[in-house]
Amino acid sequence: MDKLWAGRTAGTTANLVDEINSSIAVDRRLYKRDIAGSIAHAKMLANQDIISQEEADAIVRGLKSIEKDITSGALQIDPTAEDIHMFVETVLTQRIGDTGKMLHTARSRNDQVALDTKMYCIEEIDSVDYLLSELMKVLADKAEKNMEVIMPGYTHMQHAQPVSFAQHLMAYAMMFERDKSRLADCKKRMLERSPIGACALAGTTFNIDRQYEASLLGFTGIAMNSMDKPPRVHRYRYEQHGCRF
Repeated sequence: MDKLWAGRTAGTTANLVDEINSSIAVDRRLYKRDIAGSIAHAKMLANQDIISQEEADAIVRGLKSIEKDITSGALQIDPTAEDIHMFVETVLTQRIGDTGKMLHTARSRNDQVALDTKMYCIEEIDSVDYLLSELMKVLADKAEKNMEVIMPGYTHMQHAQPVSFAQHLMAYAMMFERDKSRLADCKKRMLERSPIGACALAGTTFNIDRQYEASLLGFTGIAMNSMDKPPRVHRYRYEQHGCRF
């Protein structure tokens, strides 16, 4: 698969360098979120007359076909691709021609990284919340069956007072209840700030509609400063230590 800088130099990189620079092994799981974000972006570009409606429709059809084929196994994600964003865009261009390249208009991969990661976390919060609820039900059931079972309570790593096993179990249930509250607050905060539109760093000169694109993806608001776009800030911190986000 061609690299972003292909054509700028005749040189090639060693396989080891490609492996270090690639994130496809990790971000391949984001393909559905990446495609959802790209569909919303294409619709916004058409809504703002930056591309035609016909071009947007072709892009959306192409993206939906890619998602369907990846999900079914008909299309295998190329392990040599630099990341899932470039893989999807490359396959799209192969399927619908140069129109596919318009999808990158007024958007950076930094946008996509921040958006995809945030959407993934939002969805995973729902899964974790459900699993915590199921675990709390098990704890409550076990506690109800062990109300008369006595065990030693500890302070300072020593026996302190007698407590019931039920009380011991429900202490953990209360901890998980607080965790559920924290997750709900985290999800609310993420939904309030769509990163789309910040682009590489300082926005774009195209007349985009960030609010419209954010609403298509379920966000209630947008990041008000283009440099305040988590996880971009954290990504730099990781890269400073030689790691990819």
